[in-house]
Amino acid sequence: MSQYVQVVGVYVRDQDEALTFYVDKLGFKVHTDSRNGNFRWLTVQSPQQPTFQLGLFMPGPPMHDAATAQTLQAMVAKGAMPPLVLIVDDCRGSYDRMRAAGVEFTQEPIDRYGTVDAGFRDPSGNGWKMIQERR
Repeated sequence: MSQYVQVVGVYVRDQDEALTFYVDKLGFKVHTDSRNGNFRWLTVQSPQQPTFQLGLFMPGPPMHDAATAQTLQAMVAKGAMPPLVLIVDDCRGSYDRMRAAGVEFTQEPIDRYGTVDAGFRDPSGNGWKMIQERR
């Protein structure tokens, strides 16, 4: 029996805004964009990782009531959710490219733990660590 994770989701405040960020600024591509009434299943993926998808989901029905959705959006906006990790070949080069594209960085690239890392946030407040691959 095989098992694997295919989709991991993050909560976003606006799916169109998130889609623009992840595609235009991070270089991901759209995998699935499907609607069922007010619900939208929206996933993107890194071109280098075709079997894994990042879901860009809005808190709300059918999973959450209005009060829970509001609480979740406030938590994301404050950066309270666990960080995601993006592995890159060249942290400083990626930082320069992404910063020029308008990505909001919370930490410039620094050397530590035998590699280089930086931090940024998406427009909804989700935190990311960008870590250079060890060579």
